[in-house]
Amino acid sequence: METSRVKPGLNGVEGQKEATQAAGKPLGLVGEALRAFALALTLVAAVVMGLDKQTTTVPFQVVPTLPPLQVAVTAKWSHSSAFKYFVVANALVCIYSALSLLASLLTSARKKNLSLAVPIAIGDLIMVAVLFSTIGASMDFGLLGMHGNSHLRWNKVCNVYGKFCEKAIVAVALSSIGALVFFGLVVLAIISLHKRSK
Repeated sequence: METSRVKPGLNGVEGQKEATQAAGKPLGLVGEALRAFALALTLVAAVVMGLDKQTTTVPFQVVPTLPPLQVAVTAKWSHSSAFKYFVVANALVCIYSALSLLASLLTSARKKNLSLAVPIAIGDLIMVAVLFSTIGASMDFGLLGMHGNSHLRWNKVCNVYGKFCEKAIVAVALSSIGALVFFGLVVLAIISLHKRSK
């Protein structure tokens, strides 16, 4: 009587499941690391912009025959609706990052990744859209601050509020990197879902 040469538990179906799980692990680890990185980037971007404030003395001419008055004027992130949107959007994306990272860690520990994979991928895609919209609004306002608008007679202000503008640029750059990280997460989710569908 001949015995089977096939090892127990290694029929075609089980071998395919094991290969899919093994292929998903590196993507899961990379995804969790990227998600933690995005959390840190959006948190720091929101904090940097939320603390952005500069007070400087500006000469103000009341009467041409008198010397100008020196007036202390403050530039603050809350004076701009674009910067308010930036802080709120980055804070919300940061909270989403924390929740999705927690969900990702819990589902990978239980090995039930597929149940939350699609909703998390959709959430990541929404976060990409939110971050790019707030980056665009903030960059538009920042360019007005740097160059002004001669047609509307809006003067540039970054020559007066240099530190304020520099911090805003840093915050927008951090948020831009965060948006690219979320875009990478969307690409990873598509690759992972494609591998699982095979």
